[in-house]
Amino acid sequence: MQQAAFDSRGSRIRWTEVPGAEPARVYLHGLGSMSAVYHAHIAARPELVGRRSLFVDLPGHGTSDRPRDFGYTLEDHADAVAAALDAAGVTGAELIAHSMGGAVAVVLAHRRPGLVSRLVLTEANLDAFPPSAAASSGIAAYGEDEFVEKEHARVLEAVGPLWAATMRLADPRALHRSAVGLRRGSDPVMRTLLEGLPVDRVFLQGEHSGELTGRERLEAAGVRVVTVPGAGHNVMFDNPDAFAAAVAGTD
Repeated sequence: MQQAAFDSRGSRIRWTEVPGAEPARVYLHGLGSMSAVYHAHIAARPELVGRRSLFVDLPGHGTSDRPRDFGYTLEDHADAVAAALDAAGVTGAELIAHSMGGAVAVVLAHRRPGLVSRLVLTEANLDAFPPSAAASSGIAAYGEDEFVEKEHARVLEAVGPLWAATMRLADPRALHRSAVGLRRGSDPVMRTLLEGLPVDRVFLQGEHSGELTGRERLEAAGVRVVTVPGAGHNVMFDNPDAFAAAVAGTD
């Protein structure tokens, strides 16, 4: 496990790393998750082995520190990941990013373009103020103290055992602030940033999640949108063959 300071108090963002050839692949998880849990089985596949791989836990999640005075906005998360990549000597990385991690990856590619050469986004949040059914909207609907003191335990019960296994490791306050930041979005919004990025961009949408909003506009901007059969939000679990092929660029 590696670590790097990401704020003025020396709070640490941490990642596990597999050595290999450059450019590195950097895996980012979603809200309440962990990178290795969602992506290590993908990086270990025969078509992907041999490349340097970093599994980064966002601040407040997994093994990373959870400072109480940190904002946990998309920009805050992106800057923390940038600190990790700087410390690791990574440039021109391929970012493989899920859900909220996809939004963070887009913001990172915009703020620090030298760090990113390719984006593989899985059901990434592209718009501010998602529907009320979205998990981030449900968490952000509560006040911060109310969520931490009363609602966190109920949410863990509601999300089911798979997600709860990693969500219970996230700091409740960091989880709430991350949800609020995700709901607020970036400025310009993530979709606009993604359309303008001058790198190879792939967007994976699970078949069971329905049609991707604004697909034609994304494709017109050069984003390759792939609908993954038999998959929902967690494409890497539901159809790992298709997911690995997209990461490898052989799909």
